[in-house]
Amino acid sequence: MKVLSIPFLLFSFIATGQPKAFVKFYARSTGKLSMLAYGLGEDRLGSAKAGYIDTGILLQIADTAKDSYLVNLSKLHSAWISKADIRADTSFKLKPFYLTNSISVKGDEDYDYVNVNVDEKLPYKSWMGINPAKIYIDLYGVQSNTNWITSLRSAKEIQNVVLSQQEDDVVRITIDLKHGQHWGYSINYKKNILSIRVRRQPTDLKLNHLSIAVDAGHGGTNNGAEGITTKSLEKNFTIRFANELEKYLKRKGATVIMTRTSDTTFNNVDRVLMLQKTMPDLFVSLHLNSSGNQNIKGVSTYYKHIGFRSFTSSILDRMLQLNLSEFGNVGGFNFTLNAPTDFPGALVEIGFLSNAEDEKKILDSKFQKAVAKKIYKGIKDWLKAIRKSA
Repeated sequence: MKVLSIPFLLFSFIATGQPKAFVKFYARSTGKLSMLAYGLGEDRLGSAKAGYIDTGILLQIADTAKDSYLVNLSKLHSAWISKADIRADTSFKLKPFYLTNSISVKGDEDYDYVNVNVDEKLPYKSWMGINPAKIYIDLYGVQSNTNWITSLRSAKEIQNVVLSQQEDDVVRITIDLKHGQHWGYSINYKKNILSIRVRRQPTDLKLNHLSIAVDAGHGGTNNGAEGITTKSLEKNFTIRFANELEKYLKRKGATVIMTRTSDTTFNNVDRVLMLQKTMPDLFVSLHLNSSGNQNIKGVSTYYKHIGFRSFTSSILDRMLQLNLSEFGNVGGFNFTLNAPTDFPGALVEIGFLSNAEDEKKILDSKFQKAVAKKIYKGIKDWLKAIRKSA
């Protein structure tokens, strides 16, 4: 059985309405952050993201639409990828099938690892489970030939690893964690070994033992939202809030990493890459909201992964003490800076520049200091709750 096989020709319609033959081909993921998407959505955040994948992943390109290619992940699953994020692999030769082989679970001084031997660099998708905390990875286009999973005592956070054949050509890896709170994980290939690096819960959950990345949204050529009465630019005020938060956190002993410290252009993909390199314990991105309805106001927090929901919720609870309206804690948020699974992250929309009442607060230096204090307290509350549940 050729797990990745599809009909040789698929048809796309050109502007004339006449069918144009599309010849399938094989490619490899490339680019800074290759992203698989569920569809071709066109809202301001783009299509719903299935997740980042490593470079060099084998992809079967099945069709084309606009700036994206359709990828056949398995017999029953597909996704879309930007045309800029692939390169054709003309030397590739399809094997009859691909297998998972031995699995090892171990740790070093800082992380735990699940290493899965695979015949080829195949595509994958991951997500988090809670209560209890789990990590799920679906590996596509593969059959299980794993007859043992070797676990070493050097693994401190990983409790169990289970591999199951979900479909004829989809294998699921389930990782049970010892603690209830997700602290992040990263996935990449080392040659033909799929490696899942799991972050451990810090041994000391006090702020002065943690590093926190603070992101001032927008900047440079990206102005962001505009004030309704003063025409103030979002980029100029997110940096003020970020600077106040940096000062407050440092006074409390935290190590602070700033994504930008001046009015510079820094796109979100490069911000993610910077964060994945520095690997903070926590990440907070600060923004100011806007709406076509001038009556809409209030503070909101955003997360993509359910394992980080409690982090955003704790910050929102404290922010609401500033006499701000509640716009909500928004989950599954389809934004680049919320996509990484590597560390707990929270995006905070402090208020609406399109609302006169919120705008007045945003421009007030005392309010900027108060926001820094509330975010700090939200982080502190969250850490305290984790300590209690341990």
